[in-house]
Amino acid sequence: MTARAPWNRNERLGIANGWAVFLGDGFLSVAVVVTAFAAKLGAPNWVIGLLPAIAAGGWMLPQLLVAARVRALPYKLPVYRSAALIRTSTYVFMVLTAALLSHQPALCLTLFILAMSANALASGVSGLPFLEVVSKTVSPDRRPRFFATRNLYGGLLAFGAGLLVRAILASDLAFPLNYALIFALGTVAFTFGYWVFGLVSEPPDPPQPPLGTRAEVRAIPETLRDPSFRAFLTVRLLLAAASMSEPFYAVYALRELDYAPAVLGTFVMALTGAAPLSNVVWQRVAERKGSRRLIRYAAVFAGLAPLCALLVGALDLSPWAYLGVFILSSTANQGFNLGHTNHLLNIAPDHARSRYIGTLNTLVGAALFTPVLAGVLADTAGYAPVFLLSALLCAAAWWGCGRLRRDA
Repeated sequence: MTARAPWNRNERLGIANGWAVFLGDGFLSVAVVVTAFAAKLGAPNWVIGLLPAIAAGGWMLPQLLVAARVRALPYKLPVYRSAALIRTSTYVFMVLTAALLSHQPALCLTLFILAMSANALASGVSGLPFLEVVSKTVSPDRRPRFFATRNLYGGLLAFGAGLLVRAILASDLAFPLNYALIFALGTVAFTFGYWVFGLVSEPPDPPQPPLGTRAEVRAIPETLRDPSFRAFLTVRLLLAAASMSEPFYAVYALRELDYAPAVLGTFVMALTGAAPLSNVVWQRVAERKGSRRLIRYAAVFAGLAPLCALLVGALDLSPWAYLGVFILSSTANQGFNLGHTNHLLNIAPDHARSRYIGTLNTLVGAALFTPVLAGVLADTAGYAPVFLLSALLCAAAWWGCGRLRRDA
């Protein structure tokens, strides 16, 4: 058996970036820590639903614009560095807001959300340059191992972040300093990760003619005429709408089930601990069954998560039983991450890959704001209708997977 070549400098920097970002995500988990912070400030459910919508939708919405602007640049890393500076600044602002303004909840939430919005948009700007740089510095045959190494050990670090979150929330450190400390630890991890990736030596791209945003937008109808793309877009929109329940799992546990705040750290551990383990299983499913089957299986796990939350609440079970909600949700999201990427790359023509990616992300990004509507529903009718509707949308997506191209 041929020995694997050791990681080169660029690959090591990319892996270190992944580990640091995973660690930061553990501390600043939007689905658990950030939503719980907003709930502690007394935020209504529609505001809580807005938080993950900003984080995910804000990242995806600028993709079409970024693709048009970045394509012609020979070096993409300067764009990444500029966006990273904005991201770090917004994290610092979020820490200071949490620490100093919690006695004015409305102002604190408003400034926090504005900082999150700027951070999400900057993240969207940096996402495409990141992938471009990785594609130029990591050869195709080494990318699976590269991302697997990032994900596996990064997931373990995020699991450790969950332990720290639990310890901090169970300590004598009073609110809001406990949350400010958690946010500060996440900020340090993210900043280190951005700095490390900024040290990568990027080779230049050959000159390419710039394409304006108008040309990208005008090409959307042509993209939508592809039946394989339309089928995939339908499934993605259904799954984006089904994600409406995710920001309310932790809030439901705190507000309705009266779980102690320290249990949030355990929830983070469940989310992050399930990720690397499920990745191993999903990779085998993708290799043996294809991305179409993988997305369908993941939709089942996603639909079971809100039903599990309702079941635990109805039977008044312990917080340990509620961990199943986050394990199911994390497992589903890992399957989606792998299945969506593989399927899109398989159906997108080589000459139009950027347009397919940008069009899909922009349209799906708009749908990711459905948690705001779910929050309004939760405020008026409770959490049960939100969880049931989410499960029904997952079932519709499962059925829609039957229309996906079988050879993808």
